[in-house]
Parts: sequence; C-alpha cells; structure tokens
Amino acid sequence: MQKRLIVSNQLLDIMIQRLSHQLIETHVDFSQSVILGLQPRGIFVAERIQKKLQEILGFSIRTGQLDITFHRDDFRRRESPITANATNINFHIESQKVILIDDVLFTGRSVRAALDAMIAYGRPASVELLVLVDRRYTRHLPIEAKYVGKYVNSLPSERVLVEWKNEDTPEDNIWLFTKNDEV
Repeated sequence: MQKRLIVSNQLLDIMIQRLSHQLIETHVDFSQSVILGLQPRGIFVAERIQKKLQEILGFSIRTGQLDITFHRDDFRRRESPITANATNINFHIESQKVILIDDVLFTGRSVRAALDAMIAYGRPASVELLVLVDRRYTRHLPIEAKYVGKYVNSLPSERVLVEWKNEDTPEDNIWLFTKNDEV
C-alpha cells in the first residue's frame, strides 16, 4: 500500500474550526474548563485549538502540556529508553472540566496513561477527549473520544501520520501508510 493523503491542509483547517465550535457549544465561556495537550504530538493540536478558540471568543483558554512517558504500560518493555517530555501545567485542574487533546486515538493506551498522569495535578470534575483522527476498530481499552476530526478504518499494520507545517514540511497534512512504507 502506498502512502495516502487522508486529510489535506484545507480540510485540516476546517476540522480545527469545527472542533473548536463543538467545544464552544459544550463549554461556552470556558471559565471552568482547561485544555491539556498530550506530549509529544497532542500539544500541536492543542495549540491550534487554543489559537482558534481565542480567535473566535476573543480571550485565551488555559492550556497546558501533559507528559505521559512514565505512566505508559510499555515504558519498560522498549529496547531503547523513552525520552521524557516536559509537563507544563501552570494552573489547577481540581474540579475543572479537562479537555485532553491528542492527534491520533489508536489503542487507547496513551489516554489511559494521561488519566493516570493527570491525577497528580488534581481531581477534575470531568474529562473529555478530543482527537484529530480516531482509528476505529483498534482499541485495546474502552476509551472513546467525544470530539473527533475524522474517523479512519485502518489495519493494525497501517500508521497515521499527522504532519505540521515546518521547515521540512510545506503544509499540514494527515497521511495513512503501511509500516513498511517510507515516511
């Protein structure tokens, strides 16, 4: 199977706008809500969502970065050690409505690790999950996203790659490819 574009730059912008409006419908003024992007790739989605919310609402939403490295169930099973990322949460999540954000929902293990890591910062009133891509039929744990940009039916041998515009990539795109394909 060849590398295949599943979400173009233009469609990704529309998805970010739609997801932001869905959050506004639920959280209205965000006075009791916070956003946590999961390290490493969820922080890029969280930044985009936070920026779009600020454009629409005219004020900034409390947004943080949550590292889940040491809460993963496969932490000690890897051949090479995982490098931890920074957690940056400069607000309390106690009794807040937390919106966890990640790029791709696959098995659900990262979200489970995020729930464990988040408890160190307080007990939230509720937790919701927002993802750009939900790889249906691949869950190992009973975890479901409330806000989804796109559902993708994929095989376990396939991978979803979210590319963000930078010096190496001319625009934002989401790709589906087999593990044997070059990225």
